[in-house]
Amino acid sequence: MHSVSNSASIGAIKLSSENNRNRKTENSCRRKPKVKLAPGSPIMGRSPDTASSQPRVITGDHGYVLEDVPHLTDYIPDLPTYPNPLQDNPAYAVVKQYFVDMDDTVAQKIVVHANSPRGTHFRRAGPRQKVYFKSDDVHACIVTCGGLCPGLNTVIREIVGSLHDMYGVTRIEGIEGGYRGFYSRNTIPLTSKAVNGIHKRGGTIIGTSRGGYDNKKIVNSIEDRGINQVYIIGGDGTQKGASAIYEEVRRRGLQVAVVGIPKTIDNDIPVIDKSFGFDTAVEEAQRAINAAHVEAESNENCIGLVKLMGRNSGFIAMYATLASRDVDCCLIPESPFYLEGPGGLLEYVEKRIKENGHMVIVVAEGAGQDLVAESLRSNDAKDASGNKLLNDIGLWLSQKIKDHFKKQTEMEINLKYIDPTYMIRAVPSNASDNVYCTLLAQSAVHGAMAGCTGFTVGPVHGRECYLPFYRITEKQNKVVITDRMWARMLSSTNQPSFLDTKDIIESMMDEAPPTQLLDDQVADNGLVTKETAAVC
Repeated sequence: MHSVSNSASIGAIKLSSENNRNRKTENSCRRKPKVKLAPGSPIMGRSPDTASSQPRVITGDHGYVLEDVPHLTDYIPDLPTYPNPLQDNPAYAVVKQYFVDMDDTVAQKIVVHANSPRGTHFRRAGPRQKVYFKSDDVHACIVTCGGLCPGLNTVIREIVGSLHDMYGVTRIEGIEGGYRGFYSRNTIPLTSKAVNGIHKRGGTIIGTSRGGYDNKKIVNSIEDRGINQVYIIGGDGTQKGASAIYEEVRRRGLQVAVVGIPKTIDNDIPVIDKSFGFDTAVEEAQRAINAAHVEAESNENCIGLVKLMGRNSGFIAMYATLASRDVDCCLIPESPFYLEGPGGLLEYVEKRIKENGHMVIVVAEGAGQDLVAESLRSNDAKDASGNKLLNDIGLWLSQKIKDHFKKQTEMEINLKYIDPTYMIRAVPSNASDNVYCTLLAQSAVHGAMAGCTGFTVGPVHGRECYLPFYRITEKQNKVVITDRMWARMLSSTNQPSFLDTKDIIESMMDEAPPTQLLDDQVADNGLVTKETAAVC
């Protein structure tokens, strides 16, 4: 008993010490920052402006640029603040500094020259000294939209856990069935008990759907239900909808924090390091590749063909190929190819079969769509989310390979086609993604409680950041076929590029303006950004 008492006393003394330090941090944060605002940028505490928001761009010395996120006080002045409940949370007694300094930002580019400008920064995520919601007043909701992705249930679980365990929030609801659930279905109560263990299951316990977006109906539902924190999990289309919801909420002057958590299994969200579920998808994709390799190696003149996800970006196919080392050819949307003639895909397939007696091909679902469309004379039909419906490149390519060997050679081949798409999407997230989802969820909750709104959350060079919606919706990440990661993949498969190097460079130069410096970190990840040049 005596040791327990001493331990409690030590903890109390440490807590008091940390509170004093945090009060000093808070006072230091009140000093006027040495920055100047770009014309038209709103300032926290300014007279209310419920019109459409403008980007918050703050500039400083030596080329420093902060692309900040909106705040409730931009359009609702004089909002009261409250002490953050985390300072009384026993779990955080061991933390040296409870709260993130208000001036903390994270650089978008970390590889620079000695004379490079400081460049673009984003607001660092994390708990703040003061919050803009009383715990008892919070009425939060969570919605998942679009296709399934490993980790959805983990994000839901951790948002609920963070709100309840860290901030004492008890009113949390799940919007059933995506955006349309706001106005056409009942909500699902979410408690810590209800979400316990759901991270071990695939899918989403609150359901999802494509389409169904009606901005006014959604905001009407938010207002009528008295919801003041909205957590929206989805891809770039979903985040565009979230941005429009924020704008409507702002126009009505509602004290509602709108927060996005980016989700795409294809890893095509820009700026952030990666999207949740991607690691799991690559891991599961390897199982399919391994099965194809076993089949191909065990049968005479056998080709194992695996179709993986990747509508516009071939990251899953590229990373799974690199990790597997059993793949002879990887085809992705960013790298055009042709079938017939010298240097074509069919010539390469024939060559590998003659040399090795077997072959494994990995193709992303969005690869070669121009060839398929030309061959099948297909139309431009779209799904409920507005995405173009893709032709099945796997089935088409399988038939083309079979026809080639039947007509052009006397060789008889076996072809095993594997499409693990829905198996991959439906699995629970792995350990790495579970930890990542936890960080995303906690950062989102900290931001909403601190009064930030109209933002999404994600890691930039390993640091969780708050990003304005427009930064992740303005374009998609794509594999850069002129950088080292793609070269590593080519060296692994020993496949030809199927195109002249000059043609590739010229096509990439059309997509991205030249720069004096290639960010090695971005290049190694194979991501296209405004700062990435087309470098051979």
